Amino acid sequence: MSERRTVALVTLGCARNEVDSEELAGRLEADGWELVHDAADADIAVVNTCGFVEAAKKDSVDALLEASDLKGHGRTQAVVAVGCMAERYGKELAEALPEADAVLGFDDYADITDRLQNILSGGHHVSHAPRDRRKLLPLSPVERQQAAEGGAVAVPGHGAAPEPEVVIADLPEGVAPVSGPRTLRRRLDDSPVASVKLASGCDRRCSFCAIPAFRGSFLSRRPSDVLNETRWLAEQGVREVMLVSENNTSYGKDLGDIRLLETLLPELAETEGIDRIRVSYLQPAEMRPGLIKALTSTPGVMPYFDLSFQHSAPEVLRRMRRFGDTDRFLGLLEEIRAQAPEAGARSNFIVGFPGETEADLAELERFISNARLDAIGVFGYSDEEGTEAEGYQGKLSEEVIAERVAKITRLAEEMTAQRAEERVGSSVTVLIESVDDEEGVIGRADHQAPETDGITSLVGVPDSVKVGDLVVAKVIASAGVDLVAEAVGAEVGA
Repeated sequence: MSERRTVALVTLGCARNEVDSEELAGRLEADGWELVHDAADADIAVVNTCGFVEAAKKDSVDALLEASDLKGHGRTQAVVAVGCMAERYGKELAEALPEADAVLGFDDYADITDRLQNILSGGHHVSHAPRDRRKLLPLSPVERQQAAEGGAVAVPGHGAAPEPEVVIADLPEGVAPVSGPRTLRRRLDDSPVASVKLASGCDRRCSFCAIPAFRGSFLSRRPSDVLNETRWLAEQGVREVMLVSENNTSYGKDLGDIRLLETLLPELAETEGIDRIRVSYLQPAEMRPGLIKALTSTPGVMPYFDLSFQHSAPEVLRRMRRFGDTDRFLGLLEEIRAQAPEAGARSNFIVGFPGETEADLAELERFISNARLDAIGVFGYSDEEGTEAEGYQGKLSEEVIAERVAKITRLAEEMTAQRAEERVGSSVTVLIESVDDEEGVIGRADHQAPETDGITSLVGVPDSVKVGDLVVAKVIASAGVDLVAEAVGAEVGA
């Protein structure tokens, strides 16, 4: 169509959702849509929802309602829900939220232009009935790759080839092929940091988690796809790439090599223009000596460990369908720090899990008190539909859960502040992410991941410093998890 069509993408949730939004943006722009930042300036607003926990789902609904309020007061004609919440609930969400003009699942992504154009033209889209996406691919990990590449199931980030008439040379500026020629991606901001999806889905069966049911079984991306996307991001000015998935420690098992990440990391780190590679979402039970060595000794790979502990009391972990205990986890951290003393480490914990006793809580306190983690997220347990834990006995009252969350949060804040204070006097390399007359120069050190961890405020930097620069600095103070550092060296890696 020749008329101007505008679309805004509103993204909630994790970095994986951000990658999915940029894939949708690439598809849309390649089909002639104009991307706009503000939903009020768009013909259609696409809200990429999160379906992880109740708070995230509420935020997604609020975002859909906020966008819907724009209809009839300006340019906005329609609002569409995509993403995890849309996939998880489908027709149920469409019926419960008539303010949304359509609810699209992952299977609709490859045909996103047709779906949106139909909605703008007054057409009705029948939302999908939710299904367990783990059942869409073979049980054998190796057979999954064959089925996925044959188009048996839609997986965001593992998309099918563009239509034949879309040739690479004709793509709009700023839109590039990723995953070889199979998918498109369009950056939605100019941050020097970008996420790259290493895999999708999860084969773990944690009793509290519904993600595998709507994200599907674990499926690795080909190393060449990941490398191609990283190279393209470097051409767009990205200096740090964060590898994301539901479980990065499983990467390669469906490609015949569970140690494939150890091979891939040095290749990614050699990408021209990329100074930092960071790996997130690591499972403690799947950590292995070779991966620890790769993360602590590969030049350009940050010694950063985003370890999903969730708890440390063995009985709670067993009910969670997880493995480990306090001493084993402390031993893992000790092994990491023996190879990289300044390595960053963070984790999330669920408090108030069904059957959690005061002794279990004390065991978690013992772990947090001794783990020296840089950042900690604390969440109170809540039932998730369709999970094993939803049917567990021994549920704690909301009041008890709230009290325990408050107690562990206070401890976490104390211990992470203490860990930040330990870094005073150390040398750090800071990636500049913002330069503002009021807030000053803000960036992140090697042990700080974007959004989830603390920040580093720089002083004594030259006026010429800009976003994307890397500056060597000495830590002179801390405030909670945040650091203050004084520049002592010229930019590195320019």
